[in-house]
Amino acid sequence: MSEQKKPNEGRRQLLKNIGLTMAAGAVAAGTTTVANAAGDKPENKKETKTTGYRETQHIRDYYETL
Repeated sequence: MSEQKKPNEGRRQLLKNIGLTMAAGAVAAGTTTVANAAGDKPENKKETKTTGYRETQHIRDYYETL
């Protein structure tokens, strides 16, 4: 009876490390996403206003084939 089995500490440590690794990966992924979102700056592009539909010569030629 003096001989008792001790729990396997290596297995417990492995499970703890897996959990910590997953948590660290989630935090790293979250901060990367936030950093990318914060780094995006909208560019000042001039919006070109279109006049809409234009009937050009190649459009007229197509309509004649119908």
